Amino acid sequence: MDKDIASRTKEDIYKISIAVTELAKSKTGALIVIERDIRIKDIISTGVEMMSEVSPQLLVNIFVPNTPLHDGAVVISDNKIAAAACMLPLASDADIAKELGTRHRAAIGISKESDSIAVVVSEETGKISVAKDGILIADVREDVLKKILISNIVTKRFPEKNEQKENYWQKLKIKFKKENNK
Repeated sequence: MDKDIASRTKEDIYKISIAVTELAKSKTGALIVIERDIRIKDIISTGVEMMSEVSPQLLVNIFVPNTPLHDGAVVISDNKIAAAACMLPLASDADIAKELGTRHRAAIGISKESDSIAVVVSEETGKISVAKDGILIADVREDVLKKILISNIVTKRFPEKNEQKENYWQKLKIKFKKENNK
């Protein structure tokens, strides 16, 4: 039986978090873009098409230095690694810290031009950052990364599941109050 999209997406987020944490430990630079509602086919077409299942092993392997796919971004679209070695637009804002490298500028750039979320691992520091809506959230821990991604990719995009849960709990609460008032 095929899992529902929200569950699969949450699983993929955990897989991405595992990969990013491994990459951070080894100070391996990485840039992973997660497409949301605005399609970025033009960005995907700049890379090497993969259409692979999301797995921590594959993500880590893609970013091994001096391999054909390690430069550029991985784009995840519709629960698949759509492409690797993708070229992203760079943010050119003067207010972006000069210490930030090309990966961080690219992450900010794609998050400004689309609703995608980009996860960056710095090869200099091993720190993980997240770019969303043109804003970079720097130095996030693995648990915070999961929360940010789940909140922005699952919770806000698949609210009907959450509404069903809330309705269930509301009904249960009303039933409980009625039974206690008897």
